[in-house]
Amino acid sequence: MKFSARTGWDRTENDLSRVVAEARKSATSRFLDLTESNPTRCGIVDTRSLVAELGDPRGVLYEPNPMGHAVAREAVVAYYARRGAHVSAANVVLSASTSESYGWLFKLLCDPGDEVLVPSPSYPLFSFLADLEGVTLTPFRLEPERAWRIDRDDLEASIGERTRAILLVHPNNPTGSFIADADRAWLLEIAGAHGIAVIVDEVFLDYAFDDARRTTPPSFAGERAEGEGDQALTFVLSGLSKVVGLPQLKLGWVAVSGSLADVDEARARLELIADSYLSVSTPVQLAAPALLAAQPRLVAAIRARTAGNLAAIDRCLESPEGRASGLSRRPVEAGWYAILAQSRWGDDALVEALVRHDGVLAHPGFFFDFEEEGLLVVSLLPTPADFEAGMAAVVRRVFALTL
Repeated sequence: MKFSARTGWDRTENDLSRVVAEARKSATSRFLDLTESNPTRCGIVDTRSLVAELGDPRGVLYEPNPMGHAVAREAVVAYYARRGAHVSAANVVLSASTSESYGWLFKLLCDPGDEVLVPSPSYPLFSFLADLEGVTLTPFRLEPERAWRIDRDDLEASIGERTRAILLVHPNNPTGSFIADADRAWLLEIAGAHGIAVIVDEVFLDYAFDDARRTTPPSFAGERAEGEGDQALTFVLSGLSKVVGLPQLKLGWVAVSGSLADVDEARARLELIADSYLSVSTPVQLAAPALLAAQPRLVAAIRARTAGNLAAIDRCLESPEGRASGLSRRPVEAGWYAILAQSRWGDDALVEALVRHDGVLAHPGFFFDFEEEGLLVVSLLPTPADFEAGMAAVVRRVFALTL
């Protein structure tokens, strides 16, 4: 039997996966997972009343709309209005997830073999989504020495005849870095000049650590001021998975902006793509207004958890063992992750030692294509007790490896 080459991924279990599986199975005490990114498993906030909103009796009637139910799209508009961004409901397209939105946009913009520029480091899911659409990903560098600013020369040199879009993650996962305002203007200008689209993933936009940026983080969504790259066709992606911390409710969206002609054509084509799937359930669309109205409360609870765990990292690093270990935390502006750095061991070797000897799991840096060796990436969502215990174990292990 022959299968598509686009699904011919190497599924061989690597050494680290085997070590983790064995450790989970044989653990005699708690296995501390510092990669946990599912907020529904972290005991952050009771959302049972919100999930109950799926029981709206109007959900018994199926009235499909390819672009999404009007009440849900208006709820998305209200979400952006709270931060001062004007988005038209006519330019919002609902999907089941941001992953599905990526697939639709790759279909919309690319023929097989066309390319999309993506930041490096970044989330590894993009490669799978691109493979499924026959799209080539070309990385452009984020500069660690400049707080993960875009390497403009590298990005511009990467634009070729088959480049169809620039993909941005704002803020980036896992570096937690925003697109700088000056880079934003430059990106929209260069995309418009080359006639390519801009795709902006903003799922972590609400999770800034700096109070000055917290209330109105700069979104790429909505109408842009004249002269702000207003000819670049832009697609902003987000969804309930991160915006309200409810990934099981499966609702994402795309907000389209740009020149009137480009937006009209993109919207018409996206409507046909969405009509071919009709993947978003009616109950979650009807619940969207209540879910997004509760968003500030849910975000505040998640922010409190991530800020508390970020502070726990710093306390551990300031302990005598922490200072002697040479372990440090990289600056982070936003998101659910933190990056830990040490220079004595490779990141895969350190992660394996933590799993084998301490029952603690962290992401190795190579998972996100970091250039630098010796990095660990940890989620800031676990319960405070588990997180602090896990971080204490990380500090002890790194300290022990220095002896």
